[in-house]
Order: sequence, then structure tokens, then C-alpha cells
Amino acid sequence: MRLKILTMTASAAVIGLMMGLPAAAEGERNPNSFETETVDSFAGAILAGRTAEADRDAETAIDLYRKALEFEEDNSDIQQRLMVLYFNNGDFDEGVALAEGLKGDPVIESTARLALGINAIRQREYKNAQTLLDYAGVSDLERLLHGLLQSWAYFGDGQGDKAQETIDALEGPEWYGIFKGFHSAALQEALGNTDEARRLYTSVITDQNSAGMAPDTYIRAAMALAVMEARNGGKQKALDAIATGSAFAPGYAPLKTMQDRIASDNVPRAEIRTPSEGASAVLYTIGSALNRSGAEDFVSLYLNFARVLDPKNASTLIMLGSLAENQGNPEKAIAIYESIPEDSIVHRESELQLGLNLADLGRLDEAKQHLAKLIDDDPSDMRSYIAFGSVLSDAKDYRAMADNYDRAVQAIGVLPDRSHWNIFYQRGIAYERLKEWEKAEPNFQRALELYPNQPQVMNYLGYSWIDMNIHLEEGMDLIREAVRLRPNDGYIVDSLGWAYYRLGDFESAVEELERAVEIRPGDPTINDHLGDAYWRAGRRIEARYQWERSLTMEPELSEIPKIRSKIEKGLPELAPKAPSALNSDGDKDDVDGSVKPVDAPKKSQLKGGNQETATQYKVKPGQTLWTIADEVLGDGNRYREIILLNPSLKEGADVIHPGQIILLP
Repeated sequence: MRLKILTMTASAAVIGLMMGLPAAAEGERNPNSFETETVDSFAGAILAGRTAEADRDAETAIDLYRKALEFEEDNSDIQQRLMVLYFNNGDFDEGVALAEGLKGDPVIESTARLALGINAIRQREYKNAQTLLDYAGVSDLERLLHGLLQSWAYFGDGQGDKAQETIDALEGPEWYGIFKGFHSAALQEALGNTDEARRLYTSVITDQNSAGMAPDTYIRAAMALAVMEARNGGKQKALDAIATGSAFAPGYAPLKTMQDRIASDNVPRAEIRTPSEGASAVLYTIGSALNRSGAEDFVSLYLNFARVLDPKNASTLIMLGSLAENQGNPEKAIAIYESIPEDSIVHRESELQLGLNLADLGRLDEAKQHLAKLIDDDPSDMRSYIAFGSVLSDAKDYRAMADNYDRAVQAIGVLPDRSHWNIFYQRGIAYERLKEWEKAEPNFQRALELYPNQPQVMNYLGYSWIDMNIHLEEGMDLIREAVRLRPNDGYIVDSLGWAYYRLGDFESAVEELERAVEIRPGDPTINDHLGDAYWRAGRRIEARYQWERSLTMEPELSEIPKIRSKIEKGLPELAPKAPSALNSDGDKDDVDGSVKPVDAPKKSQLKGGNQETATQYKVKPGQTLWTIADEVLGDGNRYREIILLNPSLKEGADVIHPGQIILLP
């Protein structure tokens, strides 16, 4: 669950260190990085350190900045960089050692004081923490963060009333409300004031507007209220709190897990009972609210601080694991997921992610065994089939993928609901990749019945129809609607552009593919497609430029020789084809999937198009023109040649039946 708090103003000090400089994050040592012993100057260490930061090689960057400090021990800029790297790499004690000397530096004062205050709470030095966290800051976010942490320091010092007064005194923008409400409720619960805690928790979870600002905090409030009610004998009130959370986040698995535990009287303990747990929750609730693209370093900093205070908190750990994944460090993610306690309500989520990360590391057999066991443990959990299916898809084991989703559909039974659309969608993909369209198509249609206007499904089904030269007008309508619903999805826009390309409308193809490249500039396939469209539109210099760009973006190995050949030779000349497609207005034109309108050619003009050299073929059950061309001629795109040899198919290329005799080249 992610949130964008667009009105939050992040710490200027941290922005300067983390946003204005190369990203610092967890990462394994780059095997290509040089040994720090070879660095013999301050400038060399700095330049190499910044390069390591940009490569997200935190260990090497740390070594290099430590080397730089050997040349200039008092260089505050390097000390600041090194301190932040330590914290984001989970080396809290090393970072604190530097923070003591930096707490008076206005550039980094906020982060340094924050770290020292957290360390004081960890050491149960609550009065020292109160002093360190008494910091007005320069932004709304800093004031909220330091104020909430300070309130838990007062709680640790036995000053419950002062702790609540500190929260109440926090004045700021509207989004302060959900954080103040949650931590006030947690504080009152920790103080034993159950009635007041109930009132405050209820106030949080009945405010749906604030929920959108911090969804993780909202869900945590619903769970905290449920646990408190259940532990005080109010099982039905507890289930009502879970129901409120589920209404806000339908299908959120941890809520269902907690519901089952409360119903069976297996009630977990309250998450926040100590000052350290309360302070950790401050860092988690604010960190999770910031969790969005571009803010990963903020989130990593706060969550690593939260972990120091509450090392086994599963919510913090699973979000840290997700960050490690996003930063390309599956080994670190696995280590984090393995540390999540088995009795946690998010343990199964961590196990699913662990399996996916095993696959990312190339440990496919382990990943398959791990995820298959999760399915066996709970055949009703559709997430397990999705995770297992994604691994099988990446491995291109489409038969096993289809079998996996067949099993999932069997587990669903005869009454699937909207939440099951993805199972049918993925099963459709598996069968489409197996060239078993007669099994694929009903699954895509079933997915749309369960979830009408689902953009991914409309895109896949529509493009498949166009690719097979069937249901052309309906296919284009589906793709256009998918683009309307997801105008900023580069992959769906790419499908529309490529559909125009296949239909021979190269100008429209260029227009859409240029937009797709703007949205996903680093995708090799989309850039390759744009190059093809440029070439057919007569823009050959631009075409070669796009193909060359595509090569720099790590395309699939099988595509590299094809792209290089296009750069060297361009695309082959188009052969004229018979009428078979639609133009951009949905009308019939004398085009096929790759040419502009031309007059229908004579059969003698087509290679292999002479009926005297054609072969008779009997259609088998379940076959389409595409599958026949793919299986017999070795290329599904050659279905066009079949149409040319069989004029009766021109009016309805999708109308063939078992036993029908057709001519093949």
C-alpha cells in the first residue's frame, strides 16, 4: 500500500544530502569496483566514492569515503555523506559515532539530532532524548517527526500527561491529523486508558479522507483497535474494526489473517507497549507515508531507524525487504524476509516475496519448490498461484504455467468473483504463449466478465486479435479503450502504436509509439518498435537512431542480432498483400499487418503464392490460421499467405472449422 503526500516538505538537510547527490542505498559490492587500497589521493577517493554511490554500491562507497577521511579527517561534507550511507546501509552505530560531531552543523543537524535522539531512546536515556529531539526544524515534516518522537521519550520518562500534551501541541497542515490521532491512541493504550484509546482509534478509522493520506497508518489503527478490543473480551467489536479496515482496503491479506486469528481466539499482543516500540511506530508511519518513487532514500533512512528501535517489527521488515528489491538487491531482501517472525500476520507475504527473490537470483529450482509448497500449504490463497505463475512465466515454462492456473481455477470453484480476474487473465496468457488460442481466448473473456474494462486484459485480447487478423475492429476498440483508461501506461500505448503498425497505418503508429517512448524512455522493445515505425514511415535516419538506442537498453539476447541487422540493412521491402485489415477509422483497406494500401496483387506476384504449387491441408480441432501458419509454415505471420491462397477466407479469416480443406504455400 503506497501513498503520495504531495504537500509534505521533506527535510532540507536530507534533501541536500540524499536528493541532490547520487543515490545512496543498500547494495552488494560491485565486483567491477577497484580496491580502495589503490586510491592515493583525497580527490581520487571522492570521485570514486560518488561513482560507487551512483552505482548503489554502498559498501564500496563507505570504504572510499573512509579512505577520503584519512586524507582530510575533519571534512564535514564527507562525514555527512558517510553518516547517511551508514544509516541507509543498516550500520546504525557507525553512523551515530559521526552524528555526535555533526549535530551542530546546520546542513545536517536534523538528521544528526534525529539519530542521536533515537539512540538515546534505545539506551533508555529518555531525558537526553527529550533534549535532542527538542528541535523546531525548518519544515512541517521535521516538526511532526521530532514532536512525535519526543512524546514517546516523555512516556518513557513516566510523564504520560506531558507526552499527550506534546502531541496535542503539534500544529501543522491537515495531514498532521491522522498521525496525531494514531499516536495519541497508541499512547493512551500504552498508558492503560482503554476508553480514551478506543475513542481515538475509532476517530482515526472513521475518517476516510485522512485515510487516503496515510493508508498504512489507517490500516495499522484498525488492527490496533481490533487487537485491543479482542484482548479486552470484545470479539465482535474487534471483528467490526477489521471489517472497517477491509472496506477501505478490500483483499488486503493481513487483515484477513488477523480476522481469522481473532475469530479463533488467537489474539496477538499489542504492537506498541514500550517507548522504543512507540518511537519505532513514528518512523514507520511517516516512512510508509513517504513511500513513493523518488523518495526511497528517505524511506530507507526512517525504516532503518525504526528497525533499530523495534528489530522484529514485521511491518517495518517487510517494507525494508520491498525497498531492497526495488533497489536491485534480492540477496538483502531475502535476508530481511527470513528475519520476519513466523507468528507475524505478514509472514506469508514475506514467504511469497522470498520465493520471487530466489527466482531473481536465478535459483529457479529453489524458487519453484518454495512457492509450490506455499500452494500446498494453502490451496485457497490465490497470491501463491500468481507468484508461482510469474516465476514460470519468466522461465518461459508456459505448460507448467498453464497447469498452475488450471489448478488455481479448480481451487476457485464454480463461483469466481471480481478478485479472481487475474487468475483467468494469467491462464489466458499461458495458453496464448502455447499457441492454444482456443483455450486462451475464453480466459481473457472470462477475466473481462469478472472485471469489465480491465485495461491489461483489454489490451492483451485486443492486440492478440489484431495480431491474428481476426475481430479487427473490436480489437482496436479494446486497445483504444485501454489507452483511454491508462493514458500514462507506456506498455499499453505501445500496444496501440504497434497495432497501427501491424495494420499498415505507419503515421498513426509513429504518433502513438513516440508517446509510448516519452512515457517509458528506457524500454528497449518500445524504442525498437518506434524504430520500425520510423523506417516504414520513411524516416530512416531516425529509425537507425532508435534501434541503436534500443541496443543500449539491454534488450533480450534473442533480439540483439535482429536489431543489429536492422541497423545494418534496414527493414526488408514490403511485399504487396491482399485486403485484410482496417485503417485507423475502422474501415476495410487494402492493407495487411505491415503494408500501406496497395492494389490486390496477382497470385503469380507472390512467392509461393501459385495455386499450382500449393499443398492441401485439413484443419484440425482448435486450430486458427495463426496456429496453422506457425506449426506448418514455421511463422504465424504467414497466415496472410494462407488467406491469399484461399479467397473464401478473405471475408472471414477467423471462420474455419475442423475437417475443412485449405491450401497452404
